[in-house]
Parts: sequence; C-alpha cells; structure tokens
Amino acid sequence: MIKTEICSLLNIKYPILQGGMAWIATGELAAAVSNAGGLGIIGSGNAPAEIIKKEILKIKNSTDKPFALNVMLLSPFVDEIIELIYEEKVPIVSFGAGNPSKYIKKLKKNNIKVIPIVPSVALAKRMENSGADAVIVEGTEAGGHIGETTTMALVPQVVDAVKIPVIAAGGIADGRGFISALALGAQGVQMGTIFVCSKECTVHNNYKNAIIKAGDRSTSISGKTTGHPVRMIKNKLYREFIKLERVGVPIEELEKLGEGSLRKACVEGDVDTGTVMAGQISGIVKEIKTVKDIIDGIIEESYKVIKKVNKIVG
Repeated sequence: MIKTEICSLLNIKYPILQGGMAWIATGELAAAVSNAGGLGIIGSGNAPAEIIKKEILKIKNSTDKPFALNVMLLSPFVDEIIELIYEEKVPIVSFGAGNPSKYIKKLKKNNIKVIPIVPSVALAKRMENSGADAVIVEGTEAGGHIGETTTMALVPQVVDAVKIPVIAAGGIADGRGFISALALGAQGVQMGTIFVCSKECTVHNNYKNAIIKAGDRSTSISGKTTGHPVRMIKNKLYREFIKLERVGVPIEELEKLGEGSLRKACVEGDVDTGTVMAGQISGIVKEIKTVKDIIDGIIEESYKVIKKVNKIVG
C-alpha cells in the first residue's frame, strides 16, 4: 500500500485529497471521497455559513471518515465560516486565495489541522512559520484560481524550502501524475477536475461533458488584469472576458461580467456564458466514473507505473 506522512497526519487510507471547488465540492462528493479512502473537502466558496452548515451535516450523516472544509479568503463570509468550523468541529481546514495566518493559531488551539493552498515558495514558508500542518502546492495547470508557476517546477522548490508535508495539486488526474508528484517530494496529491467527472458530483451534466469533450488546449486563463486569474474552459464568456481585458475596461466591469457565472455553469448547465473552471488535465478525462473507481484506478495504475520505472532503473 502507498502510505505517506499525509495518511498518518489526516488519518486517511490514501494520500489523495479532493479539491474544495465552489459550487462543486458538496457534501455528497466529499463524503464519497472520504468513504473511498481519500480526504473529501467541502468547498465554501462565497456561500454564507447557513448554506455550508447543510453541506457539513450531509457529510456527517454519510461517513465517519475524516473530512475537510475549504475556506476561500476572498469570500465576504470568511469570519462566519470560521465560527461555523468551531461550532461543527470540522477536523481539517484548507484555505485558498490568500494568507490565512491570522486564523491559524486559534484553529490549532481547537485541534483543527490547517492546510493552506500556496502558489509560491515564499507563502509556503510563511504558512510553515504560522503553524500550518502541511501545504497544498498548486501549479498553474489547475482549474479555478491559480498562480503562475507549474506544478513540476514549484513542488520540488517548496519541498526543499519547508519541513512540513507538501501536497501537490494541478495537472494530476491518474496514477502517472500521482507517482510523479511523489517523485518530486510531495507526500500526497490534491485533484479537482477528475472528481468533477464522478457520478457522485452533483454539478450539472453539461459541466461534466464540457470537461470530457475538452482537449489539451481547451483551457486558458482569464482575469489576469484583476489580480485573480482563473483557468477555465474557453467558451463565449471567456472570449468576451479576454476581449474586454485587452481594451482595458475597468476591473469593476470585468467583475460584473463574471458575477454569478460559476453558478450559472454548475447549477444551470450554461457552459457557454457560465464559467467552466477546469484544469489542463481535462484532456485525459474521458468518462464519468464513481469516486471509488477513480481512486482505486489511480492506485492500481500507480503500481504499474512503479513496476515500469523499476524495469528502467534495474
């Protein structure tokens, strides 16, 4: 069995985390991942506490395995989500889109494990100094909000810079990517796009099919001028966004264009004028499977990859 420091830290069978994707990472999906041996993560996005509480109750009623909640620091409801974490005794918290240093000390005092998502060596070191238990190092290949450096370039640099465990994210969707991440020094992986295309994911089927139909060049980045770049599948909304960015419209106008667009894609199934966040790895995702089949398949393929490598190196 492939067992790493992350398995012991989080009390999970496999060192596989599911991304906390807004509007996608519901209690149903997170429970399925936790039950399959990984770490399911509920995505809070921009939702208020009363909405997220319902998702937490779903997962508590569906599994006795560990789970996590992702807090997006750009949300206007961050403080009430943090209070909800204490109230519901959420065991593990991941953070995205910012620096969560001011929350870490109290979370740790409440025996909550903290795993921030970082796009750089500097922020990884800052998180370690703030008391984080591990860091998720996300490369620019990932879907959604991203940094500039690739997973392959960034992960080993962070591994060399910190002593806490590193989890690799971005561009990973099978056993080959999983083993590659471990070879770079990561103690585990976080995956999002592949779990969108699971039977347990409640996102609209149009969203899933957009990923399945995608090729190697189907995703690109919008929103660079806003300071919060997003990787998404190219569509009518993407082209309009890029057009407006090129002519230098005010950030407020760009934000208005994107407002509610993720919900439009995820819930309403509008994959033309909605935001279809997905990673560059979309091109290898070709079918919808159960979460268990996805995770079991990754582990099975990992052993085959190891055998191939052993043959090469003798």
